[in-house]
Amino acid sequence: MTYKYIFLYFLPLLLVATSCREDELVVPTEYDIIPETPGENTHIRGFYLVNEGNMGSNKCTLDYFDYFTGLYARNFYAERNPNVIKELGDVGNDIGIYGSKLYVVVNCSHKVEVMDARSGLRLGQIDIPNCRYIRFHRGKAYVSSYVGPVLIDANAPKGAVYQVDTLSLSVTAKVTVGYQPEEMEIVDDYMYVANSGGYRAPNYDNTVSVIQMIDFKQVQQIPVGINLHRLKKDRYDKIWVSSRGDYQSRPSRLYVMEKKRGYNQMIVTDTLDLACSNMAFFGDSLYYYATEWNNYTASNSISYGIIDIKTKKVMSESFIADGTEKEITIPYGIAIHPETGDIFVTDAKNYVSSGTLSGFDRKGRKKWSVRTGDIPAHITFLPR
Repeated sequence: MTYKYIFLYFLPLLLVATSCREDELVVPTEYDIIPETPGENTHIRGFYLVNEGNMGSNKCTLDYFDYFTGLYARNFYAERNPNVIKELGDVGNDIGIYGSKLYVVVNCSHKVEVMDARSGLRLGQIDIPNCRYIRFHRGKAYVSSYVGPVLIDANAPKGAVYQVDTLSLSVTAKVTVGYQPEEMEIVDDYMYVANSGGYRAPNYDNTVSVIQMIDFKQVQQIPVGINLHRLKKDRYDKIWVSSRGDYQSRPSRLYVMEKKRGYNQMIVTDTLDLACSNMAFFGDSLYYYATEWNNYTASNSISYGIIDIKTKKVMSESFIADGTEKEITIPYGIAIHPETGDIFVTDAKNYVSSGTLSGFDRKGRKKWSVRTGDIPAHITFLPR
């Protein structure tokens, strides 16, 4: 496809976008061409990237990359939905695709925005206070929520997980969990929820809530570590949970939970003495990065690595093999193509201006980078 035809194809969208709002200018989508080709027989069409935007700036945006055209579309949502006031909203905190719908969790706008996954056209929204992360199971969406206002408060209430019907987009149930819940996973009809207690510092929560899905009730809280955040399951249904520590004397840790032999109950089996800000799996490997802040030194310590999920040992001190990690200021998101093993790392830069997304092959060699919106963070892959 030539630049001429690209321009002619998107010109009608530009005209629509600039004519639908009389009192507010719609920022048009910008396009870059990335020298990337789809793998043979790939089942992945492309991916969406949510840029969080700085809190209070109302600058959450959505980017999209299409493998079959090579086009990277920056600020995809606004042009597709020119009549939506304030666009996506304030602080995009998670993204996911289920069926034909794309879901974006917008934390400080207290909603989950729902779009058609193919076109990006808005279908509606789900109102959930201080929402954080989203998962899907048997026709339902599950959204973790701090419940209370966006405010550091020693008396902040316990959080909750909301159940949403994915057909009607209505909230159908709610269960109270620990303080300021974050990521979730579902294993064998039980949901595991990482509780942070981040609003109640220094009195952090240290538990993983267990929800029985059949009747949607919390049945257990498992002590793990303080200020929990990431919680992801590997291909063997082991759960990996990250602790952010207290940013001072108690460092970040990574915990492994497995089912107790002979019982349908998760227990903590291993503690890895390393920081982990985010992680992604490919095969038997866990890829992680850490941006560990310390209040005493007022600085970040940044690291990358690969863990063998069978042995739970660090296989490599960095998954970037060509030294280009030096070009990344603040790693802020990671995703791995489920078929090719290509690795994607976002860079938040200074948190107030455009970030970057870098693509690496599975051996850690940089292939390309592209400018994103502010604070690029969360990626979901679109199937063909």
